[in-house]
Formats: sequence, C-alpha cells, structure tokens
Amino acid sequence: MSEYVAYCVKCKQKREMKNVQVTTNEKGRRQAKGTCPQCGTKMNLFLKSDK
Repeated sequence: MSEYVAYCVKCKQKREMKNVQVTTNEKGRRQAKGTCPQCGTKMNLFLKSDK
C-alpha cells in the first residue's frame, strides 16, 4: 500500500495518513482520504491523474 503524507489542520504539521482510501470525487479528481495518526482528524490529499 502506498504511503500518503498530507497536512493536518489540527496539528498544523504534515503527517502520514492512516486508514487511507483512494477515491474519485464528483468532478473526476482522484483523492486520498484518511485520518491523522496523532489526533484522529480527517485528512484529504488530491492526487495526480492516472494519465
């Protein structure tokens, strides 16, 4: 499984997400959704397209 690092708004630091799910939003962009391992806040990271 890939490791995704995103910014946690609550901790104000970049952290590696846990429980990551890669999805596509309603506009067709890929995104990784997960939680912060430190505080449990939801995190979101937009990914590059598959093209």
